[in-house]
Amino acid sequence: MSAIALCCMSHSPLLNLPGPSPELLEDVDSALAGARDFVRDFDPELVVIFSPDHYNGFFYRLMPPFCVGTAATGVGDYGTHAGPLSVPADIATACAEALWEAGVDVAISSSMEVDHGTVQPLETLFGDAASVPVLPIFINSVATPLGPVKRARALGAAVGDFLGTLGKRVLVVGSGGLSHDPPVPTLATAPPAALGRIVHGEPMSPEQRAARQSAVISAAHDFAHGESPLQPLNPDWDHALLELLDTNRVADVDGWSNAQIAAEAGNSAHEVRTWIAAYAAMAAQGDYDTVQRYYRAAPELIAGFAVRTAVAR
Repeated sequence: MSAIALCCMSHSPLLNLPGPSPELLEDVDSALAGARDFVRDFDPELVVIFSPDHYNGFFYRLMPPFCVGTAATGVGDYGTHAGPLSVPADIATACAEALWEAGVDVAISSSMEVDHGTVQPLETLFGDAASVPVLPIFINSVATPLGPVKRARALGAAVGDFLGTLGKRVLVVGSGGLSHDPPVPTLATAPPAALGRIVHGEPMSPEQRAARQSAVISAAHDFAHGESPLQPLNPDWDHALLELLDTNRVADVDGWSNAQIAAEAGNSAHEVRTWIAAYAAMAAQGDYDTVQRYYRAAPELIAGFAVRTAVAR
């Protein structure tokens, strides 16, 4: 019989960069330590992670709404793990086949490249991102146009049904910020210099990566000091979403529109699709109970930052 537990958390490159105050880092670290304790006690045999990408592995030249990785490599952005992850190809392939049978169309990749959105939670929970068998599932949350959010729930529900057949202890992870609107380009907003990267995947030089990091640090500083044109965080929206997830009402998101999410919580709030998929996977096995609840509106990270753990009831 399978046992499924959940750990959802926000990620931020700024956790690995200068800028955030010691008080904020200590507060976030305390919440993440609780998540580590939860995961250690559960002792998963497999980790399934739903995560976005920030034009490091997926590009507009071919942008699937969902993709299952049968092999994956961390790109090493923002100081995260660079190198292969431990992906059980047989389970990943069987998962993709089960999703197709369930009516959820996913792409597969035998050479998936994943960035901090995938690797940072793995490093947070396990230390070494490559030390645990992991099934990475990409959900496009940045590159507009986006599919309806209800499809992310359908994806998660189908994954949950599949996990119930494995006879393993499976940890389901959702990785994404809540309300936030950082300066992430799209086809409609990218300056010409960025189009080669976000469309064709042209590699960034070390100098370009350094400049990007400096720009992120500067944007966070301005945002935290009220000197930014970026859309403000929306803690009320964040709390409403978390309440919905905590109370076994994940299906309520089916009525949400993409325009509504962006208008109320920012363009990158679409990363909550990873949380929705993870909770839908839990819900596929029946009711669940939230164990850990952490939330902080963190302008220094340009994000509503949250951590949740949950177990089947």
